[in-house]
Amino acid sequence: MRTLDGRYRLEQRIGIGGMSEVWRAYDTVLDRSVAVKLVSPGQPDGTASVERIRSEARSAARLVHPNVASVHDFGTCDTGLGHELPYIVMELAEGQTLAAHLRTGPLDWRIAVRVCAEVSAALAAAHAHGIVHRDIKPANVMLTPSGVKVLDFGIATPAGAADTAPDGVVVGTPAYLAPEQLHRAPATPAADIYALGVLLHYSLAGRLPYPVDSVSQLLGRESRRTPRPLPELPGLPAEVADLCRRCLADDPTRRPSSLVAALLLAEAVDARVYVPMHEPLMPRQRPPAVSPWTERAAAEVTEAAVGAQWSRHGG
Repeated sequence: MRTLDGRYRLEQRIGIGGMSEVWRAYDTVLDRSVAVKLVSPGQPDGTASVERIRSEARSAARLVHPNVASVHDFGTCDTGLGHELPYIVMELAEGQTLAAHLRTGPLDWRIAVRVCAEVSAALAAAHAHGIVHRDIKPANVMLTPSGVKVLDFGIATPAGAADTAPDGVVVGTPAYLAPEQLHRAPATPAADIYALGVLLHYSLAGRLPYPVDSVSQLLGRESRRTPRPLPELPGLPAEVADLCRRCLADDPTRRPSSLVAALLLAEAVDARVYVPMHEPLMPRQRPPAVSPWTERAAAEVTEAAVGAQWSRHGG
């Protein structure tokens, strides 16, 4: 075992990516389990990686929301090789990713809509703070006993910021990239909404709106094909299918906001989500009995019912 800063005892590696690892750890000061995101050794950017991770921590720490994994701390540790590795200490979200659940097929539409309502609420909070996530996908959505947690703001950026990636590099996951992202347009909340549309379609249909495996495959098309329609799902409100279609609009100005998406999806399953009213709603967009600050109410669907549905789909 290894202890960071004399406080965080690393116990088990629970995730690994191209540039970082996530560990289950124990906070010996506050006597609790946490998640620690640690930059993988051998990264070539050195000081730049410290600043990148610090920026990620600051962005995520600004978001206090029940559907966002909280950031507790940031620090660096000595590698013994003359440089330091940065790390972020985060809330440990216990559960399984949406990606794991979708491996066995689509979710029951009520669960899929509820999950995406909570993802939308998390995005509404981020967008209210001027933050664009840029990597909404099933692997970054954790289903926990207390609800959804949106993870990994590692490539988040301020809304309107120019794309600074090197030429030939597109930031994000190919299948979830909005068309404008392929042309290096500045990041906007509309890009997250496009990814939300892909996520909703995948959760309902068990497949992507169109097959794509690589950025080059996307760039090789003169234009995107029209997304495949959702299958017939008994009981699925027409408003949900329409919202999914609008989220996938090529024109970012035609996509709904994260706030509108959260409220419409929550209304479709008679649930409530915790969203900041950072923009006015037209009367026809405002669900009945929604106050400026509504708390997420899991009582609408009992824990047992939700657990049974999630378990049936791979939990």
